[in-house]
This record gives sequence, structure tokens and C-alpha cells, in this order.
Amino acid sequence: MSNQPYEGYDENYDAYAQQQQPQQAQAQAQAWPGHQQQAYDDPQAAQQYTQQWQGQTWDTQVHQAMPPAPAPAAADTAYLPPQNQQAPQAYDPYAQAQAYAQPPRPEVQPPAVPEAPSAGEGYGPPSLAGNARITDAQRARLEGRSPIIEPGMQPAALTAVLGLLLAVTAQAGSYALVVPLVILQAVTAAGWFRLNGMWPARQGIALAFAGALVADGALLAAGRENGPAAILGTLGVWVLLSLVMQLRSHADPDTRITSLMATVASAALAIVAAGHLAAEPDAVTVGAAAVAVAILARALPLPTVASVVVSLLAAAGAGIAVGGMTGMGAKGALLGAGAAVCALIGHRVASYDYPSRFVHFTAGVALPLAAAAPAVYLLGRALV
Repeated sequence: MSNQPYEGYDENYDAYAQQQQPQQAQAQAQAWPGHQQQAYDDPQAAQQYTQQWQGQTWDTQVHQAMPPAPAPAAADTAYLPPQNQQAPQAYDPYAQAQAYAQPPRPEVQPPAVPEAPSAGEGYGPPSLAGNARITDAQRARLEGRSPIIEPGMQPAALTAVLGLLLAVTAQAGSYALVVPLVILQAVTAAGWFRLNGMWPARQGIALAFAGALVADGALLAAGRENGPAAILGTLGVWVLLSLVMQLRSHADPDTRITSLMATVASAALAIVAAGHLAAEPDAVTVGAAAVAVAILARALPLPTVASVVVSLLAAAGAGIAVGGMTGMGAKGALLGAGAAVCALIGHRVASYDYPSRFVHFTAGVALPLAAAAPAVYLLGRALV
């Protein structure tokens, strides 16, 4: 090697290399102890070792400037096994024989989905495939059937009993009439909330029933001649109270609107039912008896149109019969028919959208008599 400095020689780099030589020599001595001992015994070998170290330093500098060597071809490394596989297990002839001896397991088939029943087959079994269950009203609409279930004979019988109580107590006086009227108003308030799917709605039911009691008290205090003012005044005050109660609610706006409408409607029906107390006693007797007969006739197993016609004719006949006993005469037929029309509307409302049995024994019982109260009052004032 020449003692002349290499072109581009840096003295700082030389000083740095001289400082790094003892450390590198020590590391190499640990790696090759036999080679280091041979270098100390032979001076030429030591000189060769030192020159070779310097040569490696310059080769290292040149190697850093050179581009990296290309990666080996894929064919050279194809024989290498995958790194993520488990080690092969020893061959076990007994386990191999057991594996071939076992029969294959049969595939489990999913349960069949039952088809929807037709309109005349009733309801099918529950779904086994995890499908969302539709309501009875939605099933009826999809199958082309009417989503209406009428209350039936038992609620109709209760309506008839309550109507006969109104007809009898009306002749006994206003205070006697209040007893079945309060029962009618309480069942009306509770049944309307249940009919709208809001249960339990204790505050709304209590508010509507309280309005009905206030209207009854106002009628007893003011007399029948001031009946409209007592009913309309109580209704206006209770609408404001319903608004205040819903404004103080912490529910979401949609829920508050629905609750407000249900509360106002329930209070209105319960308060309007007080019209039986404001009407003439003979009109109440004829109208309540006509409603009782009409609802019983409506519960007969007849087609809808025929059942409605039979109900109206029965109500008119009952009006004539009871009107002859009270002095109204043939005018009772018109009063009975008018009260029956309103009662059938209330009966229809209580039958809508597949209501529950509780709805049938509350709204189905009370709505026909509550809806007939305005007709009884107006026709009674006009005919008596």
C-alpha cells in the first residue's frame, strides 16, 4: 500500500477511524481468538491483519456507495417451508384407522319456513327462521281481510245492562242517574287510552275522569236548563289543563303530541257523556233503551250490512215501545234511531285495528252510550 493520502482524504475521518480501530479489533478478537493470538506471534501476520483492516475500511466506504444487491429469485427460495404452519406430527396408524372408520356426519338442514295462511285458514304456527313477527292488523291487510274485530256478545250484554240502568234511574231523578253515569264515564276514559295503545296512562285517565266529575257537579248545581254551558265550560277548561300537563312532560315532541290528543279526546268523551244528565228524563229513558237493543242486535252473527239494518230497526221499535210508556209516543222511534246511529259509530271505533279483550270490555262497552249522549240531548229537547 502507498503511504500517500487518498484523493479526497479527510483528516477528521482518519482520526475517527483511528479511534474506532481498537474497538473493532477487540470485537473481532472476541470472535476469532485463535486468529488474534497468531497475529501477535507472527509480526508479518499482524502487519497483514492491520493492512487488511484498513482495506476493509475503504471497501466499506465504497460498498456504502454501491447499490444493494438484487433479491434472490423466487425459484431459489421456493423450497423454504411456510413460517406460520405447525410442525408435522408423527404418523400414527391407529389414529389414521380411526379417522377412516368414522362415518361422515350428515349435514343439518335449516327448518323450513311455514307459508302464510290464507284468509280462511286462520293463523299459522310461529316462524322458526327468525323473521320479524307482524301484527295481526298487518297480517289482515296483507291477506286482504278487514282489520276489524267487533266486541261480540259479552260486551254488548254489558252495554245493554248499563243502558237499562240509565233508562231506569233517569225516571228516579238526577242524583240516581249520576251513579250509572259515573261508571260510564270512568270506563270511557280508561277504554279510550287503551284503544289508542297508551297503557297505563294513569295521569291522562285521572284527568279525563276528573273533568267528567266536574261536569256532573256543574250540571247538578246549575240545572238542566244550563246544561250546555256547564258541559262546554268544563270541556274548555280541561283542554287547557291537558295542554299544561303535556307542556310539563319531559317526553319527546311526538310522544307529547300523541298523549295530548288522546287526553283531550278522552276528556271530551267523558264530559260529553254528561249530556245524559242534561237531557230530559224521558229522552234519556227512550235513548238508553234503544242503544241497549241496537247493540245486542249488532252482536248477532249476521253480515255487516244486514246487522246494521237490523240494529236500526230494533232501536226504532224499542223507541216506539218505550216512548209509549213515557208519553213520547211515535216520536220515540226517531229518538231511538238517532241514538242508535251514534251508538253504532262508537261501536265501530271500538272494533278498529284488532283491539285487545280489555278494549272490548271498556271502550266496546262505554263508547256506544257515550257517543249517543249528544243525540239524546238534542233530539230530546226537540221532540219532548
